[in-house]
Amino acid sequence: MVDGSLDRYERFSGLTLDRPEDGILRMVLDTPGKLNAVDRVKHANLADVWVEVGRDPDTNVVLVHGANGAFSAGGDMSMIDDIMADPAYRNEVFHEARNLVYNMINCPKPIVSGIEKIAVGAGLATALMADVSVCGRNARIIDGHTKIGVAAGDHAAIIWPLLCGMAKAKYYLMTCDPLTGEEAERIGLVSLAVDDDKVIEHATEVARKLNRGSSQAIQWTKLSLNNWLRMAGPTFDTSIALEMLGFGGADAAEGVAAVKEKRDPNF
Repeated sequence: MVDGSLDRYERFSGLTLDRPEDGILRMVLDTPGKLNAVDRVKHANLADVWVEVGRDPDTNVVLVHGANGAFSAGGDMSMIDDIMADPAYRNEVFHEARNLVYNMINCPKPIVSGIEKIAVGAGLATALMADVSVCGRNARIIDGHTKIGVAAGDHAAIIWPLLCGMAKAKYYLMTCDPLTGEEAERIGLVSLAVDDDKVIEHATEVARKLNRGSSQAIQWTKLSLNNWLRMAGPTFDTSIALEMLGFGGADAAEGVAAVKEKRDPNF
């Protein structure tokens, strides 16, 4: 019998939440037919939910993954259109994107992600800001910001150089070349790469291991290690600001149009 009320999470309607076991909160991104793309509601929820997780006495660890064998195809195109068209909403997303990253950093509970098939954009931010990331060997990781004419914002500037080094970070963030899960593990971008059909099973076992451990010791270890990320805060803030600035420009208009029309952009 799994105890622990989920009432405190009722306002996070864009996320599917349950407790598979005592102490573990499972968070599932589920956007049917869109590879779990992140829409306006999901984006806002992913920014704020970690504060509630931190206060939740029934949660020792979070397991986050996508529904139906994929993590997330990134930002929903209708949300991106809204960001480009509405400066007020662009400012709102600026704060949400900062909060998503900082709230995951500051959430005392360890977070485990299970990355299947594809992880892009805001979905990728959630996947890689997790404390432990378990990725399918053939999953595709793509930071596609420069492809649509904006700076690599979201999470990239704060954590990629620390995980995989500046040379690899610059290459993948500037070219938007995809990485397989196997390559991502080789360069240190993810914690573990496992067989594609074992991702959720393995991520769940990692969550169980953390759940069985000393919550205080694990949380204090996370707190200490994440000071490396906090030191990169000004770099991250700059990247988010420049990303949002770019969404108001001609390159973003052309980049997004090219994606919709399935052609190469003409910057």
